Order: sequence, then structure tokens, then C-alpha cells
Amino acid sequence: MTIKEKMHNVKLYLPGDEDLMKEQTGYLERLYDFNQTRPSEGEKREQMLKEMFAEIGEGCYIEPPFHSNFGGHHVHFGNHIYANFNLTMVDDTHIYVGDHTMFGPNVTIATAGHPILPELREQEYQYNASVHIGKNCWLGAGVIVLPGITIGDNVVVGAGSIVTKDLPSNVIAVGNPCHVLREVNEHDKAYYFKDRKI
Repeated sequence: MTIKEKMHNVKLYLPGDEDLMKEQTGYLERLYDFNQTRPSEGEKREQMLKEMFAEIGEGCYIEPPFHSNFGGHHVHFGNHIYANFNLTMVDDTHIYVGDHTMFGPNVTIATAGHPILPELREQEYQYNASVHIGKNCWLGAGVIVLPGITIGDNVVVGAGSIVTKDLPSNVIAVGNPCHVLREVNEHDKAYYFKDRKI
């Protein structure tokens, strides 16, 4: 099994591989260029993201700075996705995000992990597990999603939450560790924020 196959199959591998690091550096150079664009260069940013990402749909917007281990090379975005400042995507393997999902500032989506056994960490071993985020989700400021997590459609994850387990569709989830608070319900059809009617 090649190192690239191991990267995408939750196998232990050594990320310091010379060829892999050379390839990764090229992606990071492009990411650096993206983060240096000016606010007025929207079309340029959009074109760069199409070149940087594995897939990216129409109407997506990422507010620089954007941080990514492979510069978005393993990131798959649907349509009309919005990301506020400091989105971090540890994309050592694939991250999938559905249409109309929004990321608050300082959200981290992590795919990479390291063994618990100290002797293996000492040798710098790593493994990766892909992350799947559904359509029309909203991840609030400072949310962290751990490797291997699946989040369903229409999910709101409260600010500062750490998602350690899968979340089903149509729920509001909060906390550390993140847990389902309640389902999206009739109240939400009438009120958009506290006592504010739609």
C-alpha cells in the first residue's frame, strides 16, 4: 500500500515522507497566495479556490485567512458555502461539505490524528479519517470537529462546541463534548432568535 493510499484509509503512515512534503509545500504556497489577496479581488479568490480545492461549487465564499494542511486539495465543497475568518481544515484526507453550510469564525475541521501509544507518536506516526458535513448546516464560532465525524443535514452546532461523535440531521447540538440539545421544531418556524418573530 502506497503512502497516499494509507493517508486515505485510516492507516498509520509517516507524514514526513520527502515526496509527500514536497507536494504539500506546493499546495501551501498556493494557499499563501490566496491569503494575500485583497478584499476587492473576489473574482481572483473564486478562481484560486477552484484550482486549490478537490471540488467547489457555485457561490462559495471563504474569508481569508484560510488555513489548510494541504491547501484545500482534499476539500469537497458543495454550492453556496460560506466560511468566516480563520476556517482551519486539517485536510490530510478528504473533507466533504454540503450545499448552503456556514462556518463561523475560528472553526476547525480535523481529519488527522496520532496514536495514543507514546512510542508510535515518538516515531511521528499519523492516521487520517475523513469528515462529512451535510447540507444547510451552521457551525458556530470556535467549533471543533474531530476526525471521522459525520454531521447530518440541517444541523446547528453551537459556538465553542467540540464534536466527538456523529450528529443526526435536523438537530441543535452544543457543548464539550457536543451533544444533541433538541430537534429543530415548530418554535423555530416562528422565531429566528429568542423572541424575535420571523
